[in-house]
Amino acid sequence: MEYLDVLESRSIYIIREAYEKFERVAMPRSIGKDSTTLLWLCKKSFFGRIPFPVLYIDTGLHFQQTYDFRDECVERRGLDLIVSKNEKADESGIGPQDKIKCRDARKTQTLKKTTDEHDFDALLPGTRRDEHGIRAKERVFSPRDRDFTWDYKNQPPELWDQYKTESESHEHLRVHPLLHRTRWRSGRG
Repeated sequence: MEYLDVLESRSIYIIREAYEKFERVAMPRSIGKDSTTLLWLCKKSFFGRIPFPVLYIDTGLHFQQTYDFRDECVERRGLDLIVSKNEKADESGIGPQDKIKCRDARKTQTLKKTTDEHDFDALLPGTRRDEHGIRAKERVFSPRDRDFTWDYKNQPPELWDQYKTESESHEHLRVHPLLHRTRWRSGRG
């Protein structure tokens, strides 16, 4: 097998494992390169049809072209799309001038609300291990508590691709099908 085929097969295995183990799975989608890759892999995992909803957290700060592209993808691919937005953040004027408050109010709190409303027990984000140093401690099946807190010091071992898909103390699990991938870099300068 070629290297990219191995990466693809591993991701597809993780996606199918998550779908088999959990009743209510969803895939957050930002329309970025990683979530686009994950969307394609999810579609390939289930022979052209994604059997769970795709979440779009609307920050209210995107260009109209982003919304148009999102809607075109939903129609073309036949996705079950859930759009969630924090109206209170709009009303209070929390914006990009305060990055931390903006990200918390417009993304994190909105994702929490949506996860609670739909009672999702697993989310499949497009996270890669090489994105940030702390991600090196992330697991493929990573438990989160009710407040979405990730206890990076107390992660279950994942040896030989044996994943711990159950946790007594979690509210939901983040399942990372792209964790083993890295960003491709060209050999040029």
